[in-house]
Amino acid sequence: MIDMAMFNIEWSAVLAGLGIGAVTSLLFFAGLGIGMRLALRQERPVLILMLSSAVRIAALLGIGWAVVTSLGAFALAGFALMFLVARTIAVVLARAGVPAGETT
Repeated sequence: MIDMAMFNIEWSAVLAGLGIGAVTSLLFFAGLGIGMRLALRQERPVLILMLSSAVRIAALLGIGWAVVTSLGAFALAGFALMFLVARTIAVVLARAGVPAGETT
């Protein structure tokens, strides 16, 4: 059995993680949109897609690493939760066919 009285959540760290996760997620999905737009304009889009994904993944992992090493596991939990929320919103918007702006 887990004694919940001994389990103290650091809410300030969770909130910091949520904030950092929100900004990081915004940049991640903005980068995805820019990379897709650039790739769709090219005859051979694979290089752009691979470069875009490598930069976005490295940045996401690097920021996540910085969050956990400087703020702790609760901040990482908030960071990850916010990324999942942002990803869910992005998927719902993409499936709904909401235009993201002009592509010309």
